Amino acid sequence: MKVPEDLKYTKDHEYLKLDGGIGKVGITDYAQSELGDIIYVDITAEIGSEVNQGDVLGSIEAVKTVAEVYSPISGKIVEINSAIKDNASLLNEDPYGEGWIIKIEPSQPEELNNLLDSKAYSELIGI
Repeated sequence: MKVPEDLKYTKDHEYLKLDGGIGKVGITDYAQSELGDIIYVDITAEIGSEVNQGDVLGSIEAVKTVAEVYSPISGKIVEINSAIKDNASLLNEDPYGEGWIIKIEPSQPEELNNLLDSKAYSELIGI
């Protein structure tokens, strides 16, 4: 189970990777393994829209279940990964790379304090 140290995590198993003032959001390796084979991703958030920390960005449909994806931070949606619409299995194969879901320009950086570091997230998932 991969838990990269350079990311921030939510208790709902999303990650946030900040890079040059933009946050890349996806689901964790743990989340994708719990969901099983992902077959469809439905992103309801739109580019240019503002979201609040905890807002629903969309949903992930897997063979086992459907799970909502929540925004780990408030901000403006600047990009949606179109590759996952055609190939949802990217979330299983490479959740921290090609399987990212959305990019957000954070509006309230202090909300990072509400997220877990890799050690706290590892403890949450029991590894």
